[in-house]
Amino acid sequence: MWYYAKPIVVVSECLGFSPCRYNGDQINDEVVHKLTPFVQFIPVCPEMRIGLGTPRETIRLVKDGESVRLVQPSTGIDMTERMNEFSASFLKQLPYVDGFILKGRSPSCGVKDVKIYSKEQKGPAAGKGSGLFAAHVVQMFAHKAVEEEGRLTNFVIREHFLTKLFTFALFREIKETNLHYRLVEFHAEHKYLFMAYHQQKLKQLGNIVANRNRLPIEEVFLQYEQTLYELLARRSRRNSNINVCQHMIGYFKHELSSDEKRYVHELLEKYRAGKLPLSSVTVVIRSWAIRYQNDYLLKQRYFQPYPETLLDVTDSGKGRDY
Repeated sequence: MWYYAKPIVVVSECLGFSPCRYNGDQINDEVVHKLTPFVQFIPVCPEMRIGLGTPRETIRLVKDGESVRLVQPSTGIDMTERMNEFSASFLKQLPYVDGFILKGRSPSCGVKDVKIYSKEQKGPAAGKGSGLFAAHVVQMFAHKAVEEEGRLTNFVIREHFLTKLFTFALFREIKETNLHYRLVEFHAEHKYLFMAYHQQKLKQLGNIVANRNRLPIEEVFLQYEQTLYELLARRSRRNSNINVCQHMIGYFKHELSSDEKRYVHELLEKYRAGKLPLSSVTVVIRSWAIRYQNDYLLKQRYFQPYPETLLDVTDSGKGRDY
């Protein structure tokens, strides 16, 4: 029913593309594997790209005053400048990108929680931070969909990542048309999804689309894009999703029996208590939209913001403290 644009995703090459880890291994990551038919991957191993082979001697982040260096303890070689130069050059030459999936805890690719040591040789970690390549990614693309592969085993984090990824990819295609009516359609289809994320930003997007000041279409798209990034910056909240469902249920207030209304509100209360997934509620609302032929609701991407094949409710629980 829905068309999904193909996101462009930079991915750590060791996550299923080549045996380039420090020990010569390759990680066959399940999320990356499932995404493969739906996205255009750009694999990269920053460590291989700066001349390190595989297998290779360990490298680590070392605290140096207010800065952090990337060093190889066994040789004493400082690779900081090499990695920084590669990272900046590689990221600047990307034609376009919708997201990143990077190897967690890697001194090059780890987005957060990477050990930083106080000295080059053996000793306890002095703190945690980002790998050098990942630090450049965050600096340049924090507004995009950026995650570590380990955190994507958490259902809530994965759902937010996929929602951002496929929404940004579709907007990119709409923007390339430079057509106002396509932006109007995009905004209408995402009304309830955006409401679940940020009602105030949704209103701002609506005002941008209305273009009462008759701005050039390029400026309209630019303003919309910047606000869209802000809207999707954080995950949707449970209460916001309940509010959206209540709005949609309101479309059927004259058609539903009292028993049907009571049933769906019981489902909402169970979702509020964390006893049911949101899909238990939305599948009922969508069935009513089909029964009563509500075309407006049936077009809402809130029901399915990314391909159904990628929907997996398994949850490792990892990453909940972030």
